[in-house]
Amino acid sequence: MTFLDAIILAIIEGLTEFLPISSTGHMIIVSTFMGNASDDFVKLFTVAIQFGAILSVVLVYFQRFLQSIQFYMLLFAAFVPTAIIGLLAKDYIDALLENVQVVAWSLLLGGVVLLFVDRYFESNESQADEPSLNYKSAMLIGTIQSLAMIPGVSRSAATIIGGLSQKLTRKAAAEFSFFLAVPTMFAATLKSMYDQKELLLGSEGREWLLLLVGNIVAFAVAYLAIKSFISFLQRKGFKPFGWYRIALGAILLLLLALGVDLQMAG
Repeated sequence: MTFLDAIILAIIEGLTEFLPISSTGHMIIVSTFMGNASDDFVKLFTVAIQFGAILSVVLVYFQRFLQSIQFYMLLFAAFVPTAIIGLLAKDYIDALLENVQVVAWSLLLGGVVLLFVDRYFESNESQADEPSLNYKSAMLIGTIQSLAMIPGVSRSAATIIGGLSQKLTRKAAAEFSFFLAVPTMFAATLKSMYDQKELLLGSEGREWLLLLVGNIVAFAVAYLAIKSFISFLQRKGFKPFGWYRIALGAILLLLLALGVDLQMAG
């Protein structure tokens, strides 16, 4: 992996982590075309730079993270199902991380779902009072979040739709998705670094520098993305993201059908 590769992947991570279009899916696609998708360090890098992205959430919503113990209890309740399912399904998930066809179908089918989300949950936006989450609702959102372990599904899309199913508005559902990213991505980063500790400890420092640069870039780009996403979502809804996912998924499936070897591209 070159430093240019690292910066490109970090920009993509920052732009897509909090949008309902799958950051993991996009990084798999781009690293595949770079020709390094199967490299162990690249796999670690694409997870570890999510830590930089989630730090932007803490900065943007700093006051919310100081509000109450209840806030953290709800995040913990939502995080637990994902953690349990992730540990149980780790080997299966790892096998999917190089499969562009899985990403393509996930993007396409998830895009179709997003076309109908605004209409299906339209009544959420007209509520007089914003309903508050309870532990049961938080755990349900966390369980739905685990679907995003399938590359291309999108953690953001899964958790936002989970929040909408619990009567939250688009804004509140998106913000809870941001908050839930913090423990989820932090745990994923630690787990990936632990799994690859021999690779990191045996490095001469270049890998650590790549991770540092990647996290800084992902942090800066994600900060800007978060600031603009909520207002865009409130004005335009989910349809633009749905059409984008359908188009990208269809293009990938077309390339595969034409015999383009996306697993070895680059």
